[in-house]
Amino acid sequence: MSQIQPSLKALDLARQVLRIEGDAVLALIERIDNAFLDALSLVLNCHGRVIVTGIGKSGHIGHKIAATLASTGTPAFFVHPAEASHGDLGMITPDDVLIALSNSGESNELLNILPYVKRRGAKVIAITGNPQSSLALDADAHLNSAVAQEACPLNLAPTASTTAALALGDALAVALLDAKGFGAEDFALSHPGGSLGRQFLSRIRDAMRTGDAVATVPPYASIAEASHEISRGGIGMAVVITPERKILGIFTDGDLRRAIVKGADLKNLTVADIMTSQPRVISPDKLTAEAVEMMDTHRINQIPVADENGHLIGALNMHDLFKANAL
Repeated sequence: MSQIQPSLKALDLARQVLRIEGDAVLALIERIDNAFLDALSLVLNCHGRVIVTGIGKSGHIGHKIAATLASTGTPAFFVHPAEASHGDLGMITPDDVLIALSNSGESNELLNILPYVKRRGAKVIAITGNPQSSLALDADAHLNSAVAQEACPLNLAPTASTTAALALGDALAVALLDAKGFGAEDFALSHPGGSLGRQFLSRIRDAMRTGDAVATVPPYASIAEASHEISRGGIGMAVVITPERKILGIFTDGDLRRAIVKGADLKNLTVADIMTSQPRVISPDKLTAEAVEMMDTHRINQIPVADENGHLIGALNMHDLFKANAL
């Protein structure tokens, strides 16, 4: 049986879809105004939870918006409007905010439950493509997600309109995240599983190397001795310490290269003569994500781990962070 081969027309059509949907999202920028602030204020002052609802494709978008809100510090969940009509309205309290999605703004399933939601005292935010629709006019705040056309060649299947609604939901979630001061560690607490959780919850002490795995030398060590210790340690650094393990500096491949370029007489120098004094160190209680940021900012590849008194307790490099899933 012969296989069907797509034509080159498919490439043009795919590009057109992305162009239409991209334009639909960009058009929303001009509509971020006081109405958006009204919606933001309703959620910020909500003492209950955010309940998202929608039917059909809008319902699928609603599921995603609820999940994004919940994972970024705004308690939220999705309620199907048909299920709401058959008992789930009991989940909605006067302290809640309902976000209702409907491109037409005239979905019967939503309009049927709206009077009961408002009677309970909950606030309503509508996301529709029609500011004059019944849903938009009855809501306490309205976000206009109208699009010039769907990406579907028939201009029927919800494509650009669902993308626009999703983008508005993301904009609302991010604005709420910022207003609440929701940070990386807060994000990690709601993402304990997978790489996101490991990245933001793992500590330096979980990733660092300790004991003999950390290359160390005294300040009076020769350059040859220090270079040998760097090779043994395998992270391109030897930490220069006192007998009490107080960190005096670090000696790296870069320090050695710079000394050679300057024409230094390496045979007559000690490591203290060319080491990097007062190096950047990190606490074992810091997040591995903070080590990544520090290394990126200061363009370094390895870092000693020190206690509060500046004594060496470990070291790590980018490879250690990679193994800890911090990258």
